Amino acid sequence: MNRVAALTRHTLFWPVAVWVVLLLANVAFTPGFLSLRIREGHLYGSLIDILLFGAPLILVALGMTVVIATGGIDLSVGATVAISGALACHLIAGGHGLIVALPAAVGASLLLGLWNGLLVTRLGIQPIIATLILMVAGRGIAQLITGGQIITVDSGAYKMIGGGYWLGLPFSILLVAAALAATLLLTRRTALGLLLESVGGNAEASRLVGIRSSGLIVLAYVFCGLCAGIAGLMISSNTLSADGNQAGLWIELDAILAVVLGGTALTGGRFSLSGTVVGALIIQTLDTTIYTAGIPPRTTLVFSAAVVTVVCLLQSPAFRAKFRRRPPALPASASAEQEVTA
Repeated sequence: MNRVAALTRHTLFWPVAVWVVLLLANVAFTPGFLSLRIREGHLYGSLIDILLFGAPLILVALGMTVVIATGGIDLSVGATVAISGALACHLIAGGHGLIVALPAAVGASLLLGLWNGLLVTRLGIQPIIATLILMVAGRGIAQLITGGQIITVDSGAYKMIGGGYWLGLPFSILLVAAALAATLLLTRRTALGLLLESVGGNAEASRLVGIRSSGLIVLAYVFCGLCAGIAGLMISSNTLSADGNQAGLWIELDAILAVVLGGTALTGGRFSLSGTVVGALIIQTLDTTIYTAGIPPRTTLVFSAAVVTVVCLLQSPAFRAKFRRRPPALPASASAEQEVTA
C-alpha cells in the first residue's frame, strides 16, 4: 500500500497515466492505432506520427523548462521559430546553400535568446514583459524577411531536417532525442541543474553565496532561443516553406502548458525534463484524439481544456489530499472523557 502511495506521488505518475488513457481511447476508435509497420525501410504508425508532429513542441518545451527553472518565462519562442524558418528559407531561395542558411538561422536564434537574457538581467525588466517585446516585434521581423509572402524552397537536403528519415526513423525524432539526452546530461550529471534550481529558488541568495545568477539566466534564455530556432527549421523544412505570420503561432502557450503538465512549477526551482516531454506528448496525443474521435470543431477547445484541467488537478497534492483525508484525531482530553463516560 505504501509503495502504491509513493508511486502516485511521483511527478511523472499522473502525466504518464493520462497519456496512456489518451492512447487507449484512440485504440477504442482505431483498433490498429498502436500498431507499427515498416514500409520502404521506414517505420510508420500513429505513435511515430505523434512523435514526429510533436517534435518541434518537445524541443521548444525543453528550452522553456530551463528558463522556467530560473524563475523566468519566454513568450518569444513562437516569434523565434518564425524568424529562424523565414531566414533559412530566404537564404536558400536566394541561392545560398545550407552551409550558409543553417548557421545564419541558428545564430540569429542565439542572438534573440541573448537579447531576452540581457533585458532580464542587465536592465531588470520582468521576464514576461521582456519576452513580450520580442514576441510582438519578432513576428514583424519574420514578416519583413519573407516580404509578407510565403517563401517556398526546393531542397531535398533541407527537407531532411523535418521530413526526412534516417535509420528508419524520422530525422526530427532523432534530433529531439539527441537534444534531450544532451540536456539531461548537462543538467543531471553536472552541477548545472542544481545551479539553475538554486537561481530559480532564490536568485539573490544564490548571488550572495557566489553563484553568478545573471550569467545562468542569460544562458537559459540563449538555450531556449536555440531550441526554438531548431524547431523553426523543423517546421519550415517539413513543408519546404516559411510563413512569417503563422509559423510557430501560439507554440509558446503549448510549451508552457507542456512544462506545467510535466510537473514543473512556474515559480521556478526544481524542474523535470522528462515530465516536460510527457506533457508535450499529451498535448500532441490530445490533438490526435480529437480528430480520431470525431469531436466537433466547435467543442475542440472545451474538450482540450477539460483534459488539461483534469491533469492539473490530479497533480495537485492539495486536491488529492481531499480524497484521502482522515477524520481529525480527538484531543487527548476528549479521549479521556469518552473513556470515563464509557
